Amino acid sequence: MVFKVLTLFPEVILQATNFSILKRAQQRNLIRIEAVNIRDYTKDKHKRTDDYPYGGGFGMVMTAQPIIDAYESTKPDKPHRVIYLTPQGRRYTQDIAKELSKEEELVIICGHYEGIDQRVIDLIVTDEISIGDYVLSGGEYAALVLIDSISRLVEGVIEKESVQEESFSDGLLEYPQYTRPYEFRGLKVPDVLLSGDHEKIKKWRREQSLLKTIKSRPELLNGVALTKEDREFLIKYCESQKIVL
Repeated sequence: MVFKVLTLFPEVILQATNFSILKRAQQRNLIRIEAVNIRDYTKDKHKRTDDYPYGGGFGMVMTAQPIIDAYESTKPDKPHRVIYLTPQGRRYTQDIAKELSKEEELVIICGHYEGIDQRVIDLIVTDEISIGDYVLSGGEYAALVLIDSISRLVEGVIEKESVQEESFSDGLLEYPQYTRPYEFRGLKVPDVLLSGDHEKIKKWRREQSLLKTIKSRPELLNGVALTKEDREFLIKYCESQKIVL
């Protein structure tokens, strides 16, 4: 899979993706990350890539010409997704990450200042995505979130079993994890994890995922296919805590 990131700060993208899982994935040619410097394509003699907004107002707006020229330099020869990272986009989720991981190539546009000229969006953008209801100083950090979350879903980057056990893989938050030592500062590992009984461990983990989800993100339960045992467990817990489902 290829990520082509249009950015004013290519070093942010290239340095941050040169570690750990992403580095190994690139070395194994499972993914490729290219950072295209938008400033290299401006026709302004002072290398400016922004200007004052029409209609007045605070801040600056990234101009269309260098972004479009940077995009065309990537030689897009077949249909693909072009993502603009913006607080105005649809909220990013694990389901979107799964959807995008099936693409062969993604182009990601990193905005700055007050955003980019609307004509860029009208001409080439297929997806406007937000990683949350807050504002960052630049799109590079949001781009790294997309690259990391999508890459780990590309076949071969990490083990399938690891992906299947993570938060949101089945709609629930992940259960608690423990490792050695058995006791640390008076807190012990739950005995069920030492029992060797895989069915009991599986049941405990499912129940812990349900508990974490209903405590922290109860709205997620609306999209989960609950079993009869799940529902009985949740009803019992809610009754004990006097929670109305």
